Amino acid sequence: MGAALTRYRVIAWIVGVALILLVVIGMPMKYGFDDPILVETVGQAHGFLYMLYLVAAFDLSRRAGWPLKRMVLVMLAGTVPFVSFYAERRVSSWVTAEQSERTPEPVAG
Repeated sequence: MGAALTRYRVIAWIVGVALILLVVIGMPMKYGFDDPILVETVGQAHGFLYMLYLVAAFDLSRRAGWPLKRMVLVMLAGTVPFVSFYAERRVSSWVTAEQSERTPEPVAG
C-alpha cells in the first residue's frame, strides 16, 4: 500500500498547486485583465491531473478498505483550493495508522 500512498500524495500536491494557480492567478488575469491564457492552459492541465487524482484516490481507498463516504470525500478534496493539501495530510495519517495496526510487534528473543 506504500506505493499507492506515494502516488496519491504526489498527485494530490500537483493537483492542489495547479488549482491554486488557476484560481488565484489565472481567474484574476482572465476577468480582471482580459488575459485568458493561464486559465486555458492550466485549466486543461488541472482537468487531466484531476482525473489522475481520482484514479489514485480510488486505488488507495480500495487497498485501504475505506468506506464509500470517505473515498468520495477524499476525491472531492481536489476540487476546492487548499483542501487537497489538508486531505493529503489526513489520508497519510489514516494510512500510516492503519498500517501500524496491521503490523505485528516483533518478538524479542
